[in-house]
Amino acid sequence: MTPTIHHDVQGLLRRTSGALRVRDGGVEVLDADAVRLELVDELVWTAVFGEGNAQQVARWLIRVTAPEMGAYPASIHDLYMAAVRREYSNITTPAINLRGMTYDLARRVFRAARATQSKQILLELARSEIGYTQQRPAEYASVILAAAIKEGWQGPVMIQGDHYQTNAKKYAGDAEAEVEAVRALAAEAIGAGYGNIDIDASTLVDLSHERLIDQQHLNSRHTAELTRAIRDAEPAGLTVSIGGEIGEVGKTNSTVEDLQAFMEGYEAELAKLGGNVTGISKISVQTGTSHGGVVLPDGSIKDVAVDFETLAKLSQAAKDLGMGGAVQHGASTLPESAFDRFTEADAVEVHLATAFQNAIYDSEAFPQDLKDEIYAHLAANHADERKPDQTDTQFYYTTRKRGFGPFKRQMWSMPEEMREAILAELQPKFELIMQKLRVAGNGHLVDQHIKHVDVDVPVPEAVRQVAQTKGCL
Repeated sequence: MTPTIHHDVQGLLRRTSGALRVRDGGVEVLDADAVRLELVDELVWTAVFGEGNAQQVARWLIRVTAPEMGAYPASIHDLYMAAVRREYSNITTPAINLRGMTYDLARRVFRAARATQSKQILLELARSEIGYTQQRPAEYASVILAAAIKEGWQGPVMIQGDHYQTNAKKYAGDAEAEVEAVRALAAEAIGAGYGNIDIDASTLVDLSHERLIDQQHLNSRHTAELTRAIRDAEPAGLTVSIGGEIGEVGKTNSTVEDLQAFMEGYEAELAKLGGNVTGISKISVQTGTSHGGVVLPDGSIKDVAVDFETLAKLSQAAKDLGMGGAVQHGASTLPESAFDRFTEADAVEVHLATAFQNAIYDSEAFPQDLKDEIYAHLAANHADERKPDQTDTQFYYTTRKRGFGPFKRQMWSMPEEMREAILAELQPKFELIMQKLRVAGNGHLVDQHIKHVDVDVPVPEAVRQVAQTKGCL
């Protein structure tokens, strides 16, 4: 049954009475069970599918209620600094992109984390994914925090902006406008509750130069500028974890020399900006993977040879340069046996997306009529993305990520037995990844290094107007 979607602020706040009390710029939880059992479902559906002031207020209520119930937005920065000090090693953070069915999937991630005693987890969304999944930062953060409330999660909720990337073509047309777009998105995400932002200016690396530092110049310069902008936007007391990138995923493999050249330029550019600016805590590298994997004509995924030796060297070099380690992208479609090797290479983080998308679409429980409708939409609206030699299987595999936004409500509204069947297949995948990457059983590291920082969240004017008439603000 679809939860109620509220359309007016007064009615929404009336619905919360008895479970929450708006006061002092936040909320007081009066009945935690009532919040978890029903209210949070109505809040998250309103936060996603509502409109105007009611949607804004629903998002605010989730944001301020989650910390009161023990689930608080956080940064992984301090934990990665512990890796720099060699206080832990050979544990790799899974960074999980949730493109669709986000509320349900996030709930299963939290369940898997509880089952495996894991806390070192990032839930993320890339700049490109924002568009085709139709999830702006305020919505995505609201859904993740609502899932944490629903599952009774206790501890940090680490939400990450993945691949906040400069588009090379747009940069060539108007460099400042493109960098400003990334800067504005980072500020928007931080305001929504993200504590982690990955900058990706590796698209601007220019291999036509002979010297490595010149090849990396624009990457170093704009990563430094965006680092400073993020530091200016971050809440008091919270150090946002910032990542950089030296090798564009799917391109030439990175080298230690590339990393050293990037960091030399990056630190010089930071120094030019003045002040004592905390730098990046990790670096994304290329070691042989590609986003989404490469699908063959029969629909199978091409085997990928990840250069784990290079990954290990890069992660060690990153630690020597003051970062937690190297980050691996595009890994979710690798065989399960590969995941042990990320910890052996001491990768600090690995990004995982497409395998979970595939598990949704390819589940026998996914309704065939909905899949047919999505594929018809892709054929009608994205035919320009089809390469001349692609089979239907390859075309739909590479474009079906674009179905999550237009068909978001249909996916959220699937019959419960269908959703539960799909989710039952996904939770063991989450648990296995947590075990393979050795975050399982190591939640104490998060408890030790990541602290709750109280962040002031402005009260929406619509709440203030209603609350003031009732004398509760």
